[in-house]
Amino acid sequence: MLSILSQQFTLLYVLAVVVGLGLLIFFHELGHFIGARLCKVRVEKFAIGFGPEIFGFTKGDTRYSVRWIPLGGMTKMAGEELESKSGAKDEFFSQPWYRRIFIVMAGPIMNYILAVLLFAMVFYFVGVTRASTVIGQTVKNKPAEKVGLKPGDKIVSVAGQKVIYWEDMADIIQKNPNKEIELSADRGNFTITLKIIPEIDNIRGIGVIGIMPDMNRIITDKVGIGKSLSFSVIKVLNISIMTLVSLGNSIIYLEKPEVGGPISVTYFIAKAAKSGFYYLVDMLGLISTALGLFNLLPIPILDGGHIFLFLGEGITRRPLSKKVVQVTNVIGLTIIGVIVVYALYSDILRFPQLLKFW
Repeated sequence: MLSILSQQFTLLYVLAVVVGLGLLIFFHELGHFIGARLCKVRVEKFAIGFGPEIFGFTKGDTRYSVRWIPLGGMTKMAGEELESKSGAKDEFFSQPWYRRIFIVMAGPIMNYILAVLLFAMVFYFVGVTRASTVIGQTVKNKPAEKVGLKPGDKIVSVAGQKVIYWEDMADIIQKNPNKEIELSADRGNFTITLKIIPEIDNIRGIGVIGIMPDMNRIITDKVGIGKSLSFSVIKVLNISIMTLVSLGNSIIYLEKPEVGGPISVTYFIAKAAKSGFYYLVDMLGLISTALGLFNLLPIPILDGGHIFLFLGEGITRRPLSKKVVQVTNVIGLTIIGVIVVYALYSDILRFPQLLKFW
């Protein structure tokens, strides 16, 4: 297995995968645990990992334990299934629908909080990396090429505004479709000034001139804790939005979605660990965001599916029936089963070496 993906996974990298995934799932379950406690729901078991217990202790009504298989966790609440509900005030299904939604949402929310903290750590200790205004490539027959801009040119001002970062320059260009603007760029030892008219991108409705950044010319700025957190929140939101847009486009245009299964996750975590500690932290932040978002999808048996059912209960003012829960669970297990099979299939296509291994 260590050479399946042409990657030499030493014990350190295997440990990074186990600890990394264990951390993400632990925080997810910790969210449910905290949510239950805040709503005064009795937690019978809280475990790190699953399988047989290695060690544990009982405090109050809760059994805390660490189990042999570290890739998981559990928060077992009293009366969390309709069949086991007795009507006691401290049971999950004895709570109003909005409290149950809060408890269920607490898991994904904790994954988002963890992602923000992980990204913030990278921003604070490594810095914020942004593309400079150096052109890496021009697109044929687009405005930039037509007016004479070339790879290596460093744009210093657009429409009279000085620019340092690519995103600032792009923002000005995007706001001026079909309008002539002045652009200055350093080329070697001299500066050139050109008139250019950004053409409109009909799909996005923004101005474009057909240039791409030189990704070898990156600017890294050190930032404080406040900016690290704000950049981190923005990054988490952008990842979530782009994922939802991509998923939506896959559904609308009937395209195959890009899905990574357990093998892909293991590979990318191990690869990040090999690249360095902060690469690993950044990758865990990405996966934690994906885990939080995935659990909020309205698929039965996922947290989002439970939220959908409880919200329906609140709107209709009717308690959930056992039959509805059973049917939705079957549907949810079927959907998850299909997703798992497709994810494994995608992994095999991504890593054909696996076929040789098996």
